[in-house]
Amino acid sequence: MMAGLWRNREFNLLWTSQSLADLGDGIASLALALLVLAETGSPVQAGMVGTITQVARLALRLPAGVLVDRMDRRHVMACCGVLRLAVFATLTVAVLSGHTGLALILVVAAADAAGSALSGTAEDASIRSIVPIAQLPAAVARNEARSYGASLAGPPLGGLLFGVAHAVPFLANAISSLVSVVLVLFIRKPLQAEREEKPQAYGAALAEGVTFVLSHPFLRALMFIAAPLNFAIGGVLFSVIVALQRNGTPPAVIGLAETIVAVGGLLGAFVAPALQRRLSLASLARLICWAAAALLASVAMLTSSIAAAVPLGLAVFLGPACNAALFGFQAAITPDRLQGRVSSVIMVAATSMAAIAPVLAGAIVAAWGPAAAILFFAAAVAGSALLATFGNGIRHAGDRVLVE
Repeated sequence: MMAGLWRNREFNLLWTSQSLADLGDGIASLALALLVLAETGSPVQAGMVGTITQVARLALRLPAGVLVDRMDRRHVMACCGVLRLAVFATLTVAVLSGHTGLALILVVAAADAAGSALSGTAEDASIRSIVPIAQLPAAVARNEARSYGASLAGPPLGGLLFGVAHAVPFLANAISSLVSVVLVLFIRKPLQAEREEKPQAYGAALAEGVTFVLSHPFLRALMFIAAPLNFAIGGVLFSVIVALQRNGTPPAVIGLAETIVAVGGLLGAFVAPALQRRLSLASLARLICWAAAALLASVAMLTSSIAAAVPLGLAVFLGPACNAALFGFQAAITPDRLQGRVSSVIMVAATSMAAIAPVLAGAIVAAWGPAAAILFFAAAVAGSALLATFGNGIRHAGDRVLVE
C-alpha cells in the first residue's frame, strides 16, 4: 500500500524548506518597501522594490530551467538559501548600523527574487523524483496551499516585525534561510535522475525545452489555459481595486478584497484533492474554466462594493484543484532531464501575461469603466474554457490515469 504524502520524509523536508522561503518572500515584499519609505520617504522609490523583484523573477525563469536540469537540484536550492542568508544578514547589519541605502535595498530585493526563481524552479523539477506519480496532483495541491498561506501571512508579519524594529524582519529572513538550507541538506534521496549525456550549450538546451512544450498537445493546452486564467484574475482584481477607490471605499476595506481572494485560494487548495478524486482531469479543467468565466463576469455587476471580491474569491477557490491536476499531469509526462525547462517555459508564459494585466486593466477602466474591463478579462477565461472543452490536448489527457 502506498504511503501518504504526510509520511514522505523527503517531500516533507522539501515542502517545509520552501515554505520558509515563501514566507520570507512575503515578509520581504512589505518590509523592504517600508524600509525604503522610512529611508527616503519616496513612494516612487518604494515602488521600485516591487518592480525590481518582478523583473528579476521573470528574467531568470528560463535560465533557471536550464540550470536545474543540468546541476544537482538540492545544491541549487541550498545555494539559493545561502544567498538569501547572506543578503538579509548584510541588510540587518546595515539597518542596525544606520548605513542603509537605496542601492543596497535594491540589490537585496533582486538577490532575493533571483534565489526565489531558482529555488522555485528546482523544487518544481524535483517533485517527480520523490513523489509517486499517482500522488503528484496532491503534492502540487499542498504546494498551492503553502503559496496562498504565505501570501496571507507574510506581508502582515513583515509589517508587524518592522513595527518592532526596522531590522527585525530581515533578521527573521536570515534565520529562516539558514533553517531552509539545513532542511534541504537533510534530504537523502537524489532530486534528479543520473545524467549520462554531455551538457548542451545554453541555447540548445533552452530550445529543447521550448520545443518539447510546443510539440506536446497537452503541454500546449496547459500553457494556453494557465496564462489567460492568471491574466484574468490579476486584471479583475486590479479593476475591482480601482472601482472601489473611485467609489470612496476606505483603504482598509479595499485591502480586504485581496484577503478574500487569498483566503479563497487557500481554502481551494485544501479541497483540491477531493475534487480530483471525483472528476477526471478533462472534466475538472472544463468545469473550472467555465465556472471561472461566469464568476468573473458576475463581478462586473458588483463593482460598487466589497461584495465584488466574493465571486472573484470563488473563482480563485477553484484554481488550486485545476492547477494540481494539470501541473501534476505535466510533471508525470515530462522526462526528468527536462523538468526544469518545461516548468520554466510554462511559468514564463503564465506570468508574462499576468504582469501586463494591471496596466491593461487600468487603460480599459480609464476608457470604458471597470465593468468593461472585467468583462474583457472574463472573455479571456471563456477562451480558455473553449480550449479545455474542444482542444485535443486536454480531451485526450482526460482519458489517461496517473499510475506507477
